[in-house]
Amino acid sequence: MAEQAANMGDTSNPAQPILPQDSNTTKAEKIERNEEVAGNDGEIMPLSPRKRGRIHSEENESAGTKRQKGVAPIKQEYILQPSGDKGGDAKGFVVDDDAAEAADNRYSKGNSRDSRDKNDWKKKKADKKQKGQNTSRTFGNSRDKLQLCASRALSPEFSPKDCQFGDKCKFEHDLRKYLKEGKRGDLTVWNGKCPVYESRGFCTLGWKCRFAGSHSEEKETEDGKKELVLLEDPELKVKTEHISAEDEVGVVNIVPKEVKISLSRRKMDLPKADAYMKWVNENLDTGRKYFDKPPPRRAEDKIEEDGGSKLEQDDKAAEKEEVEDNRAQFTDPPFLPSEKRRIYYGPETPILAPLTTQGNLPFRRLCVELGAQVTWSEMAMGLPLIQGEKSEWALMKAHESETRAPKFEQKNTVITGYDNATDLKFGAQIAANKPWLATKTVEVLTALCPNLRAIDLNCGCPINLVCEKGSGSALLDSPSRLENILRGMNYVSDATPITVKIRMGTKEKEPTAEKLIKRLVLGGYESIAAGKGTSGVAAITLHGRSKQQRYTKAADWTYIADCAALLNRLKRDASAVTDTIRAADPRDLAPDGHVYFIGNGDCYSPTDYFSHLSSARVDSVMLARGALIKPWIFEEIAAGQALDKSSSERLAYIEKFARYGLQTWGSDELGIGTTRRFLLEWLSFAHRYVPLGLLERGAEPNIQDRPPRYRGRDELETLMASEDYRDWIKISEMFLGPAHPNFRFEPKHKSNAYEIEAEG
Repeated sequence: MAEQAANMGDTSNPAQPILPQDSNTTKAEKIERNEEVAGNDGEIMPLSPRKRGRIHSEENESAGTKRQKGVAPIKQEYILQPSGDKGGDAKGFVVDDDAAEAADNRYSKGNSRDSRDKNDWKKKKADKKQKGQNTSRTFGNSRDKLQLCASRALSPEFSPKDCQFGDKCKFEHDLRKYLKEGKRGDLTVWNGKCPVYESRGFCTLGWKCRFAGSHSEEKETEDGKKELVLLEDPELKVKTEHISAEDEVGVVNIVPKEVKISLSRRKMDLPKADAYMKWVNENLDTGRKYFDKPPPRRAEDKIEEDGGSKLEQDDKAAEKEEVEDNRAQFTDPPFLPSEKRRIYYGPETPILAPLTTQGNLPFRRLCVELGAQVTWSEMAMGLPLIQGEKSEWALMKAHESETRAPKFEQKNTVITGYDNATDLKFGAQIAANKPWLATKTVEVLTALCPNLRAIDLNCGCPINLVCEKGSGSALLDSPSRLENILRGMNYVSDATPITVKIRMGTKEKEPTAEKLIKRLVLGGYESIAAGKGTSGVAAITLHGRSKQQRYTKAADWTYIADCAALLNRLKRDASAVTDTIRAADPRDLAPDGHVYFIGNGDCYSPTDYFSHLSSARVDSVMLARGALIKPWIFEEIAAGQALDKSSSERLAYIEKFARYGLQTWGSDELGIGTTRRFLLEWLSFAHRYVPLGLLERGAEPNIQDRPPRYRGRDELETLMASEDYRDWIKISEMFLGPAHPNFRFEPKHKSNAYEIEAEG
């Protein structure tokens, strides 16, 4: 594979036509060569000695010199040489993936029911200081200059709906005035055709759409007047008439508004969760009594009979009877872990990780097209879900392409009864800190979202705001509670399998995952002894870093391999206790007793992927930052080799994301602003991709490497490599038009260009 990569590296793609939007990139190159920066007012300013020293601290003396650790080996002809230096330097910005994966503000929201103080809103209004992570990030707003009244948005000019507010309405009712003064002009991308209209036969945004001219016309009425009317495609509209106006075509797991309101008002019954928690609470005293027994009797008090202790045998018999009585009090769920729907993981099923912020539907849809076989939702918080919050339920939506079966070539262990036709790609990941919360969340999800491959419990999130509440990585230090949570999730999930994602541990040099994995698969001592059964997980994903490491340093695949080897030994351990009262009930184990094991961390190339499979012996590999930097890594894995993507090919992926974004978030000003924001979040990772053809012969790309300053093989490739967020905005404008004057974007991991602007 290395030879193939080298051969591909020798052949550069033909130059792409220079785009008129790229002129600022040339200016940026001149600024870099003269070691100057542009200030806030556009004035050219020299770099400070501290900044210049940091940027040029490491040098490549000449071509063919020893590789610098952490520096991508760019061919000399592409490296930009600053004046006065002989060689290229590593880029001066430091990518902070801890910040990039930090929490959104929604993770810091408290329970709206915790406070019943009528004056609480006054306190919130008085306390304007933002708290939590990334609260300094502002995105401005993307709104029309004049707000069109909803009664006019979808109506013909002369026959609008009645406005319920009448003369007191604060929004615009004059349609022609709105079109002329209230909104910006129509976009010309995609030949001026509305993506929403083309997918469903009419546009749900009506006159607010930035492509309104493509689905409207001016008709002459019988009295000679000219009226503005919206157009429809009757044939296409009939095919999509079953889909409500607020939902997207080809999207599943859509929860009706009425159901969310019912959840928010606590009117939805959750009988399975209530029954399970009732059983747990009723047996708390029984469990304490069972484990607080007096110490064993002395040996001299025991009567030896036929080489054994009669009292010991009586104790064991009584103990077994007590366990069976405890089990008898427990009502079996409709589907025990061994009876749930089967899933499959193998070398042919690369997995897209649950991604903070960027794990949105348009990005997952793009990755599935490029070969992702399993996808996960962004981590959803349990409490907002059972409270019916619209923003949290939006994370559960999946595209119909995610409901198709993953690739199945039987290259790995196949569980008895597995049916690829009933399998699908998309799963939901949740965060919860208590059994009652997790069980209620899972029951709601399985009742309202029929298209779920599995439900995953996040025990790997290192975000402080999540861990402080006892969720995420905090559960790694509470193995008993974690086991109880997973057991409860399995009880209420019907046929949907339950999985878990963990880290090596909470502290950097004190891994605890091996002990935890053994407990999750075979069950803890107290759980088995009390007849509660095992956690019943169908798969475990291990991120090769600790909570303390977050996203720094390399993932420890040696430890992942040790854990994979442990799982292979657990079946033997289970057999050793089969005839004892400590044995787990086979019905409480995963199907065939096989728990799939997935590794996660630092997979940036097909070489990394297949190396991890062979050396660590994991069932499959989960990709996060590797997929963000280059989503076509799934295509590379399927091809078995790295692919040298040209700038035009990469730009086509960006165009697809923009189109999918408008279909998801809307084609009006607000929807375009949302699409632009999430596109820029992706580009804050994608700019780190180093084209294969620019690397030295035989060089393999590495996720930890940072390239020296370089120019691409064409001006567009140079623009796409820029770490300046203003260039990312420029790229977004190719498909979303000029950014709204009030739109703002600040990258989570602030690039060097952003820091210079702030300091300048």
